[in-house]
Amino acid sequence: MRRRDPPVRFPVVPPPGTDGALRYNRCPHPEGHDEETELLYFAYTARIAPDKMAEVAPGAEFQFIAHLPEWGLEFPIAGNGWNGGLPTVIPSEGRTVWGAVFNVPDAETKALDVVEGSEQRVASTIDAIDRSGIRHHVGTHVYDGPPNGTLPPAPDYLRLMVQGSRHWDLPFGWIAGLEEHIDG
Repeated sequence: MRRRDPPVRFPVVPPPGTDGALRYNRCPHPEGHDEETELLYFAYTARIAPDKMAEVAPGAEFQFIAHLPEWGLEFPIAGNGWNGGLPTVIPSEGRTVWGAVFNVPDAETKALDVVEGSEQRVASTIDAIDRSGIRHHVGTHVYDGPPNGTLPPAPDYLRLMVQGSRHWDLPFGWIAGLEEHIDG
């Protein structure tokens, strides 16, 4: 039996000279506007549900589904009025996390940072793989607080994640795994 090392905790440091908002991994505006760039953003939290993403970033446009290989989903975030733990991704050998990738206009990344920050996540970058096997360097949000272990997930929050996962047609095994957490 192989010994498993604990997940690696990594510092999340915003780029120098920024206010901490995501300012990297930009794509040219799809309509060719020079003044506006967009963030390629991996959504796996409640923002994977189309209506929840639209509340925060109405200009966000779905691009493709992708997964984070060697990352797992955990629920270490307590509080926030959700009656259970909230999710984050952590490095985890042999696991994967599925999500939806959006182009998010620069003008809307701050609102995304605020909402995810209210759930104790901070901006980070990570590599996601699309269904064609192409690697994309994307922005996302991860928990960067003290280790809490895994809490029982918040059922209503998970329902939003399931709703979004179904909407974007993520793999059945991923959706079933999320539903198992809801059912106990």
